[in-house]
Amino acid sequence: MARILITGGAGFIGTNLRNDLRARGHDVWTLDITPGSDPQHMRLDVTYLHQLDQMFEGRQFDFVYHLAAEYGRWNGEDHYDLLWRTNVVGTKNMLVLQAKHKFKMIFFSSAEVYGDYMGVMSEDVMEKVPIKQMNDYAITKWAGELQCLNHRDMFGVEVVRVRPVNCYGPHEHYNRYRGVVPVYCHRLLHGLPVTCHKGHLRIFDYVGDTARTFANIVDNFIPGEVYNVGSNEDWEISIEQLAEIVVKETGADPGLVTYKEAEAHTTMVKHMDFSKIRRDLDHKAEVDIEEGIKRTVAWMRRDLRLDEK
Repeated sequence: MARILITGGAGFIGTNLRNDLRARGHDVWTLDITPGSDPQHMRLDVTYLHQLDQMFEGRQFDFVYHLAAEYGRWNGEDHYDLLWRTNVVGTKNMLVLQAKHKFKMIFFSSAEVYGDYMGVMSEDVMEKVPIKQMNDYAITKWAGELQCLNHRDMFGVEVVRVRPVNCYGPHEHYNRYRGVVPVYCHRLLHGLPVTCHKGHLRIFDYVGDTARTFANIVDNFIPGEVYNVGSNEDWEISIEQLAEIVVKETGADPGLVTYKEAEAHTTMVKHMDFSKIRRDLDHKAEVDIEEGIKRTVAWMRRDLRLDEK
């Protein structure tokens, strides 16, 4: 059994990851700027080094999953000061404490770091091609990866980097900055209109599959590795297809969907390569998009108590 800390542990992926790791018998603690009722949850802000340092002085962790981050392109534009402080200064703080306390770290980057690249997005693309990240969120995530690599070379820390790909599912609460799945599900359940930009292709990954693969890193931690974490390469669909699936599962009026041309400043296609997580992390994507949306909508109905209204 390992002692594990998850920063951003009250968030969407963090909640699911905590549950998976605890089910395996690990001693899991979480921290987040959001308070929580779990006795092993701590309210802390990763941008304040002294808060983190005091917490680590009394505890020793084997692994830290560093998820704490400001998420999303438009969130990063509207709240860029929070984005840069949390994603860059917060990551630097964690790396400083890693050099001091010697835990192994899993750093959460994003598939957004691939920016405008149009080929198959294998992990080594970043070493071979000059990439233009397309928004501040993506830039901060790539900066975080570079920070990890620099600390490895300077201080010998052990870090695995992961690049999640369009993860969705239960425990992802709606706000207007979230990804397309929770936005579509939430708005269509409430009979509100949504906009669908045509021509974009994506792979979506159900959070139960994602969390299981992330949890497997503890059992096969390879320092210096970097992984795309998604579902299956052949599960690529258009955003138009996604809208149709969500309309079907929510029972919404199809007329609530307005179709527009491709969105500017957004990658058209993300062709992913997940061969490394199958090789190293026993990755198995079991929940396809139709089943995943069905489960997500059912969870959201319960969470919002829509059937009680």
